Amino acid sequence: MMKFTKKNFFFLVGGIIVYVVDIGVDFWVASKYFCQGQYSWSILILFFRGLSSLVTQIFSYEWFKNDWEGTDTGKLKWIFLVHLFHCGIFIRYWFALKYGCQAAFKLKRHEDASETDPSNLIRKQAIDAVTDINMLRVFKAFLETTPQLFVQIYILLQHGKTNCYQYAAIFMSFCGISFSMVDYEISLRKSLPDKGELRVPSKFMYLFYKLFTITSWVLSISLITLQSVRISVILLIFLWICGFTWTLKQCTIFCKSKKMEYLYRTVVGIILIFTFFNIKEKRTKVFISIYYATHTVVSLSILFVHMFWKHSIIKEIHFKIVSILTVLLLVLGIIFLVVYYRHFHPTTYYRPQACLDEVDGVAGQKDRVKTGRFQNFLMP
Repeated sequence: MMKFTKKNFFFLVGGIIVYVVDIGVDFWVASKYFCQGQYSWSILILFFRGLSSLVTQIFSYEWFKNDWEGTDTGKLKWIFLVHLFHCGIFIRYWFALKYGCQAAFKLKRHEDASETDPSNLIRKQAIDAVTDINMLRVFKAFLETTPQLFVQIYILLQHGKTNCYQYAAIFMSFCGISFSMVDYEISLRKSLPDKGELRVPSKFMYLFYKLFTITSWVLSISLITLQSVRISVILLIFLWICGFTWTLKQCTIFCKSKKMEYLYRTVVGIILIFTFFNIKEKRTKVFISIYYATHTVVSLSILFVHMFWKHSIIKEIHFKIVSILTVLLLVLGIIFLVVYYRHFHPTTYYRPQACLDEVDGVAGQKDRVKTGRFQNFLMP
């Protein structure tokens, strides 16, 4: 049976606060750079904010349109207007709080309740609303937060000067990435009844695996950017093409329209630049091994080239610190990755019942596409 507890509700409230604070920090940092005459950095910060907001508004409105298909068109016009002013996420938080409050505080748990029981339907609405929000937060994390983290680290390495607002931006970026990854994985598994939920140790293993590998990769890209912005851009575009091509070969069916599906694949290609996740329900051992082996080779190659590049603008002491951090975090991230999949992944301790196997066949897959879009977006 699906669960939505008081703890889930309070985490949801905390998510709203973090989201609002994150907006404030972005504009604060951008204004600081603008006042210092560093207009390019200010524009970059706002550009990533605007890009992620635009993409999330498009997906959010499209999901509302799919969910409310055949209902009052007046509501959709109102929803469209809210999204037009980039406030769609607050509407989603309002629905999540509404259903979450009912599920956490007003309903009594009945272990033998059927799936069609009204209390279970409200819990499902709460979980689905939170899953939608966390999906949008994943998009935001890699369209805005990760690029901003990359920009802040690049500025620190290039100029060697630090300010409190830079530390604040980096701290918020790390928090945004790590919590969005874990929260989405948790809510995704809650929304899919045939998937085991993450236990507390699994959450930490998953968090550290993602956080360490992403941080190591961002440091590597920052180093190559210091040497040549052109080479860095070419590398990122090449990686995006590889990720986008891979999503095309996976034949994803996340969206109902072809245009939205291609936008979805474009976003997935961007996410795959920084981290790996599974977008189809299949084994990922080979793919994930190739992915992180490639990242390891590229990261070590960047460090090797940087050591012998005569015109480096980064101080030797800074390079040594970044190099040690890059290798250390990469090794730790891969260790947590291996340990997570061997001992802490839900498949190692969760076994679906036989009856679920019978229901979730080919016909079941079609039904779940109608009731839950996230059956076709499965992070490992």
